[in-house]
Amino acid sequence: MNAASAIDVKQLGKVGVLFGGRSAEREVSLMSGTGVLAALLSRGVDAHAFDTGERSLAELAAEKFDRVFIALHGRYGEDGSLQGALEQLGIPYTGSGVMACAVGMDKVYTKMIWLMHQLPTPKYAVLNDSADLSKVAAELGLPLIVKPPHEGSSIGITTVHEGSAFQAAYDIAAGLDDSVLAEEFITGREFTVAILGQGATARALPPIEIVAPQGNYDYQNKYFTDDTKYFCPPQLDAAIVAEMERIAVEAYRALGCEGWGRVDVLMRNADSKLFLLEVNTSPGMTTHSLVPMAARAVGISYEELCLEIVAAARLKMVKGQN
Repeated sequence: MNAASAIDVKQLGKVGVLFGGRSAEREVSLMSGTGVLAALLSRGVDAHAFDTGERSLAELAAEKFDRVFIALHGRYGEDGSLQGALEQLGIPYTGSGVMACAVGMDKVYTKMIWLMHQLPTPKYAVLNDSADLSKVAAELGLPLIVKPPHEGSSIGITTVHEGSAFQAAYDIAAGLDDSVLAEEFITGREFTVAILGQGATARALPPIEIVAPQGNYDYQNKYFTDDTKYFCPPQLDAAIVAEMERIAVEAYRALGCEGWGRVDVLMRNADSKLFLLEVNTSPGMTTHSLVPMAARAVGISYEELCLEIVAAARLKMVKGQN
């Protein structure tokens, strides 16, 4: 019996599905929220849509939701801002709390914490307008990856193959963020590990290998084409799968994540070494999304997954809760 089968939907009360928002990932969030809403309604949950990009916090408070499912991605929904407001309003919510969301949304701080926990992540440099790009290229080597630290869905990411292209890549990322992250390029295979739960009970779902056209897993290939191939479970030795799941769960715990999330991992071709890339504290829940795919591999339907996540909604900062 899975966790969802033991849930009494009447105990969930009035549920708000928060989606849309104002980030660059609004379109994806609308798709996620529409799917979650339909799934909850199909299981008899008293669920209601609420677009945070079109309605105010005062309106959210007036709805008197007993709990909310956060199906928002990117800034203002996944960065701790909304989580803090929900804590103030006293509305239990899904997923990670204020601090874990804020840190998880910042790729630089995420890497710093992982390194403090001796977890593997590619070498990197944080850039601003005064950065010596030629020096950074020499230190990290070419090719390298340039990305805005606070965007998701691969928005603003460029692979730099020649030093002459570094400035243009920097300008793209800098147009989206107040700092820029340059990262060592790892030639290898790309995976993601979905995780459910929190703390000692956090558990990994089977890893998914992602094989994108020309190796480019960008915004279009993530959400709007069928050309990207997914393998779940992947063709890997059991020992590598176990290690991948272990470091993903450790990475999730190190940031204090809970509810559900996703950790992206690279396996270097040369020696099969694993590297942590980033964590997503509010993963996509669209038909193309990876957490539902991993859940299906262990017999958890999309509807059951949504129920399990919303049933775990809680306030994180109330004294006595842990």
